[in-house]
Amino acid sequence: MAQRQRVVVIGGGFAGFTAVRTLSRIAKGAIEIVLINPNDYFLYLPLLPEVAAGILDPRKVAVPLAGERPGVRHLLATADTVDIEARRVKCTDAEGNHRELGYDRLVIAVGSVNKLLPVPGVAEYAHGFRSIAEALYLRDHLIRQIELADASDDPEERRARCTFVVVGAGYTGTEVAAQGQLLTLDIRGRRSGLRDQPVRWILADIAPRILPELDERLSRTAHRTLSERGVEIRTGTSVAEATAEGVKLSDGEFVPTRSLIWCVGVRPDPMVESLGLPTEKGRLLVDEYLRVPGHPEIFACGDAAAVPDLTRPGHYTAMTAQHAGRQGRRAARNIAASYGHGRLLPYKHSDLGFVVDLGGTGAAANPLGVPLSGVLAKAITRGYHLLSIPRNRARIAGSWLLDLLVPRQTVQLDVVRGQAVPLGHSAPETAGASRGPDGKSSKKGSSRKAKAASKAGDS
Repeated sequence: MAQRQRVVVIGGGFAGFTAVRTLSRIAKGAIEIVLINPNDYFLYLPLLPEVAAGILDPRKVAVPLAGERPGVRHLLATADTVDIEARRVKCTDAEGNHRELGYDRLVIAVGSVNKLLPVPGVAEYAHGFRSIAEALYLRDHLIRQIELADASDDPEERRARCTFVVVGAGYTGTEVAAQGQLLTLDIRGRRSGLRDQPVRWILADIAPRILPELDERLSRTAHRTLSERGVEIRTGTSVAEATAEGVKLSDGEFVPTRSLIWCVGVRPDPMVESLGLPTEKGRLLVDEYLRVPGHPEIFACGDAAAVPDLTRPGHYTAMTAQHAGRQGRRAARNIAASYGHGRLLPYKHSDLGFVVDLGGTGAAANPLGVPLSGVLAKAITRGYHLLSIPRNRARIAGSWLLDLLVPRQTVQLDVVRGQAVPLGHSAPETAGASRGPDGKSSKKGSSRKAKAASKAGDS
């Protein structure tokens, strides 16, 4: 590493953030490392449902990029295009200025964005859940619906405003439903006019069970916990149409509601397709060393990369934070190896278990394959998150303790309105945040959808 080279990392999510930290620690200033990301923080997504529930302040799940590692330069910008032959990245900074920079090694870690399905009305009336802005908006929206229900004399309106539909029963959808239901029950309990008004939560997924990506025993635990709490779980069911008045499910039932929460899943950032390199379902094809075939100077990891799963030949690794972080670490070490520091090694990782927070004292976990539930699973879940998040551990632990001892505050901050978080807007923690489904800026084309979403969500 005698000659100073430049490594550009696009994306500050789990993969990019971990790659930068690891490479900085190995290089010790011998390599110039530039991180391109539109936000000045790394977002710890697994705790975002607790932000929506009012348990955690959003700053506690946002780890500053500035000063995280010496020798790393953070470029507050969105990567637009990559000239692979010239080895240059074109990007747009926070004030709309365009710039270019060259690279000797490039890491594509742009992450993923909300997955939109061609369901009538979803883009206009659903709320996504991939960013701090969306979490803050959802929290205000839930509080607002209960308050408006209390102010209404119309039984049908009260019933609709106290009904919430979550589509997608993977990690995010299950945790959002679990935390959101407890929050709305808490708000209702403080309003005497709603003491007899049921609060209805529906968790729907086209899969035959919730948390289909997990061990069936964990799925059963989560199903039982939520069902006992009153959450209606509709498997084999999705949304056929969304309107301002409610949601029509695929089984034909129309559910009057003002709240459709879209957690169907994610897709790779559209920037990946714009590179003109081979992809697999929108993910950049790489070898077991996380290199793009034919371009040994380009590495890819996380949700943006189709990484061969060496533990399951013929498959690719799942789009999870666990894989993204470990792939970012391996990519950094293989980049260091390309400069003569260490050995080039393939990425191989077997999952050691999963954790799912179900709100309150509920959780499901299977550390080392041992299925657990209840308080013990809750302790393991929170312990895992404290170990995984790079900073703010004491602040997070303190917030959890306060949540046990004092009632949480249930007031609308009204800092994020519906027009600021249209569903078609990509997750802002990724490097391709300003792109819509066509890979171009979503700001110009999203105004109609944004206004409709605002009208539905803020009414």
